[in-house]
Amino acid sequence: MPAALGFATIALFLLLTMTKRVSVLVALVVLPVLAALAGGSAGELGGMVLDGLSKVAPTGIMIAFAVLYFSLMVDRGLFDPLIRGLLRLAKGDPLRVTVATAVLTLCVALDGDGASTFLITVSALLPVYRKLGMSPLVLSGVVCLGAGVMNMIPWGGPTVRAMAALKLESSDVFTPVLPAMGFGIAWVLVASWLIGRRERRRLGALTGPGAETGTGEPLAATATGEPVAAATAPAPGDGPVPARPPAPGDGPVPARPPIPGDGPGAVRVAAPPPRWLTLFNLLLTAVLVVALILEVMPLPVLFVLGFAVALLVNHPTWEQQQALLDRHAKNVVLVTIMIFAAGVFTGVLTGTGMIDDMAEALVSVIPDSFGGHLPVLVAVTGMPLSLVFTPDAYYFGVLPVLAETAHGFGTDPAEAARAAILGQMTTGFPLSPLTAATFILVGMSGVQLGEHQRFIFRWAFATTLVMTAAAVLTGALSL
Repeated sequence: MPAALGFATIALFLLLTMTKRVSVLVALVVLPVLAALAGGSAGELGGMVLDGLSKVAPTGIMIAFAVLYFSLMVDRGLFDPLIRGLLRLAKGDPLRVTVATAVLTLCVALDGDGASTFLITVSALLPVYRKLGMSPLVLSGVVCLGAGVMNMIPWGGPTVRAMAALKLESSDVFTPVLPAMGFGIAWVLVASWLIGRRERRRLGALTGPGAETGTGEPLAATATGEPVAAATAPAPGDGPVPARPPAPGDGPVPARPPIPGDGPGAVRVAAPPPRWLTLFNLLLTAVLVVALILEVMPLPVLFVLGFAVALLVNHPTWEQQQALLDRHAKNVVLVTIMIFAAGVFTGVLTGTGMIDDMAEALVSVIPDSFGGHLPVLVAVTGMPLSLVFTPDAYYFGVLPVLAETAHGFGTDPAEAARAAILGQMTTGFPLSPLTAATFILVGMSGVQLGEHQRFIFRWAFATTLVMTAAAVLTGALSL
């Protein structure tokens, strides 16, 4: 019964959110509560929800202050040189920007933390996408691909869990699949090139006809990638306005002295910050990123301290500080409430025992005839199962049973661990509603979770298939 309720809850969640019947927030909160009531766990519901909220609270705190920190830095123009450099290299070509997004994500994701990867890459690249009128789904999708394959590194969450669950070393789990990971990285670059080419075809040559609005600005793009022009065509009846007789008092208007920057189409821009302030912000951000990678302190503490220092130096007065908080409060709220809603979802599914029962049910349906091919089966199903199981539930609940089953058929249990990290919460984690980092990615990119999943699922699954084939060819997995 709990297993059936769990599978039904997740299936209904995916159906409702991908078809936009309800918002993700509502589905994350209401569906698990209804499942708990149906399963007779009403008495423990409050404790389960509170437990789930307490587990995601550090992530919620981190994302709140991280969004504020990077929003402040964007306002101060810290990323403007990077944006100008990418635009110069891209030469108005969405394909080059898309490939550059993949390269940047692969580099930033070396820290092994998906949340910080999404915060840094999206903050730096979203202005570029907006400037070129590119779809934010391309940004969230390509970042998803790069971060997914890099989550296989030995200090990443899935590999650490696999080694801990089966008491294995990195040389048993990660080293044999390193060539397969290389194929995965190559595929991510190829996929980003293909996605970029499609985006370029959608927008057309940005320097060609129809690529710009009548004011010379590039076309904007909606979340679904549809271009939106700034100007509309003249309506029927538009034309010259007939002259009217001069009214009393009409006459030449006295001229005023011209103000610098006045003129048709002139845009007033804020004065750039002092050079010393830009250098300070760059140094502070570099120190913060290094501290995040080295885990000098817990991530929420680092972002709280970093934002407080940045706010004090960049906006020393109370009025300036309040203005910044008012300006970016909406973004903070939209992202953090999703984090806490995800905590309700996972807290209830875990507390009711649905996750554990789902793991046992999954293992029980594997026929004996698949025993010799179990590692490949684990690899291929790992990515889709990221939408169903939390990383802890899979690696500590499902994987040990799969490894023991494989051992019974004469297969090294380490192969089950290698197979799992080819997809389960690696290529699949930036699409899963069961990880808070996913909502950081879609929230900061400004896209809906269902749209993001529909756009990038097949590309992410293809990453797993490419790495699985490479692992078989290199001997990391046996058929």
